[in-house]
Amino acid sequence: MTTKFVPAMKIYEPAMCCDTGCCGPSIDPELLRITATLSALQRKGITVGRYNLTSAPMAFIEDATVSARLREKGTALLPCVTVDDKIVIEGRYPTAAEFCDLLGVRAEDLHAEA
Repeated sequence: MTTKFVPAMKIYEPAMCCDTGCCGPSIDPELLRITATLSALQRKGITVGRYNLTSAPMAFIEDATVSARLREKGTALLPCVTVDDKIVIEGRYPTAAEFCDLLGVRAEDLHAEA
């Protein structure tokens, strides 16, 4: 049996009150989409690292590429997406098509199961 290689994706997010940013009086639909997408990928066995500046500041420091770019650009960099330790998206979350392209998954894999 062969194992499919899945690139290592990490998402570095701005400071939020919780890991998902989906709490409080109004929920950001983009954060809800990302949370649902990452949950669906997790059920398929694909883990995407997700780091919030508030709860995981060391992740930003320990990644030399992200740390250097954050010093250059400030928080306008965030969210920042890396694949195999290379920055591929700055200032926004990946679209569904980008998740598919970057992780080599099918669009069906991005949807929550009923």
